[in-house]
Amino acid sequence: MVEVVDALPPGDRRSAFSNAPMGIALTTPAGVLVDANPALCAMLGRGEEELHGRSVLDQVHPDHVVAANEAHASWIADPVRPMRHETRLRRADGSDVPVQVTASWVAEGSDGLAAHLVMIVEDITERKELEAQLVHRSLHDPLTGLPNRLLFQDRLWHALERGRRENTPTCVLITDLDGFKAINDELGHPMGDLVLVTFAERLRSVLRASDTAARLGGDEFSIVCENTQPADAEVLADRLRGSVTEPLVLSGTTVSVGLSIGIGSVAGGEQPGDVYEQVIREADDAMYADKALRRREQRAGS
Repeated sequence: MVEVVDALPPGDRRSAFSNAPMGIALTTPAGVLVDANPALCAMLGRGEEELHGRSVLDQVHPDHVVAANEAHASWIADPVRPMRHETRLRRADGSDVPVQVTASWVAEGSDGLAAHLVMIVEDITERKELEAQLVHRSLHDPLTGLPNRLLFQDRLWHALERGRRENTPTCVLITDLDGFKAINDELGHPMGDLVLVTFAERLRSVLRASDTAARLGGDEFSIVCENTQPADAEVLADRLRGSVTEPLVLSGTTVSVGLSIGIGSVAGGEQPGDVYEQVIREADDAMYADKALRRREQRAGS
């Protein structure tokens, strides 16, 4: 029969504590640090002596202290299972690090040790960066880098919500590139993609900081303009037309495209749910009317 060793000798336990790759803290039930291993000290940029006697909550980023306090208080009231909580800790140099803290309760033992907490502190910077990348990809068009339809819908809703609170107008511009299908058919999809990327760059160049441009799909783009009167949206549309109608020289080829633009507007003060579809439909209808007008003008001029 194989003998099972219930615990490491004290010296080996200390070695495991000191050499663990993750941060480990021993604290009182109230969260006052009794001991911190080298990995945690390195993570925070502080010495063990500096951390000793301080509250773990003192190391939490100010923006996350309330949530950390609530998580700790809720768990201490019933510490049957380990607590897992994500937060951000503040380093000695003022920078911060995202972490996952897993805390376990250790009851008072026959060896005379008082009840205490064991906290495993894991740096999750890489995971958070990957999550941020995945979120960005889910909300942005991979070709142009502009927000996609999903993010456009979110930004429009927030703009309308602000308009309701502050009684300010919101405008939506919907644009479509005239002649884009012919570019794809005659010059190929790589050239078509280059046209879209270049248009997105010109689109960004005429926007204000408060405007949000998005690619809805194909050659259709939109702009959400917060706190904007229709007359100001018309000025933006004229700037955009002037920028885009200049011939594009792409990979040695001169490409000309036109632009149809429609504008929808909400005066402000309305509930977003009452006007969300309305302002999009108004902009879309105006864009198609503008496209039809340009076709008639082209036919009349030919």
